[in-house]
Amino acid sequence: MDVSDSTFNAYVIALAVSGVIQLVIAGVGFGAGKGMRVLSGLFGVGFLAYAFYLAFIFDGGEFRMFVYAFIAPILFIVQLVRARGERAKQAA
Repeated sequence: MDVSDSTFNAYVIALAVSGVIQLVIAGVGFGAGKGMRVLSGLFGVGFLAYAFYLAFIFDGGEFRMFVYAFIAPILFIVQLVRARGERAKQAA
């Protein structure tokens, strides 16, 4: 797939932002379980590492655009909201 420079740069920035969101979820927790926090941290490190690679090491050619990098933070946030709602029901 051929992409423009601006699309490539937007992808790298979005990938880095997704990684930071995942790491914030892992670090702060927001009431998430231990497994969810570990998984979020692993995804965050992976997204940031790939963004770093694309931004500073990659010198052209083919690369992979992972749509999941944009979907993962949303899925983790939805799961956190669901888990909090269930805990609130159990506490009541």
